[in-house]
Amino acid sequence: MENTLREWEIKPIKGETKLCATSQESMLDFVRNIFGLESYFRVTTSYLTKSRALLQNYTILEVPKEIPAPKMVACHTMPYPYAIFYCHSQLTESKVFKVLLQGQNGDRVDALAVCHLDTSAWSHDHISFRVLRIEPGTSPVCHFFPADNLIWLPSPIQD
Repeated sequence: MENTLREWEIKPIKGETKLCATSQESMLDFVRNIFGLESYFRVTTSYLTKSRALLQNYTILEVPKEIPAPKMVACHTMPYPYAIFYCHSQLTESKVFKVLLQGQNGDRVDALAVCHLDTSAWSHDHISFRVLRIEPGTSPVCHFFPADNLIWLPSPIQD
């Protein structure tokens, strides 16, 4: 819980807007603020087609499909006594992909992945740089979204 509180106190990186969403209403207000009050949007997440094992190795079954979007809002669950989300949006270019995975035990996952194409404003201490052994701004950083995280994307205007 202390780490969650500490995360929310960290200043946003250049071009990032963030919010600690403590309710669905505050999350929707944040998304509307990013996309525009009159805009349409959709939410998506990763999901298991079966659910037997939490940790296992996965294989990508198909070429990832890009979900075109000029903007996105990511909302990550955070450990806390009640449901809260760390939501953020960045001005730098990111791409969203739908990826079909299969686990060692046959589980299938329709997963979402995001690739951040410009990481030059990120902290040198970001975990991604330590894991990937790269420096900020030298390479895109891609990651999968767990099933309890949300990605909000603008939708075309509805008739």
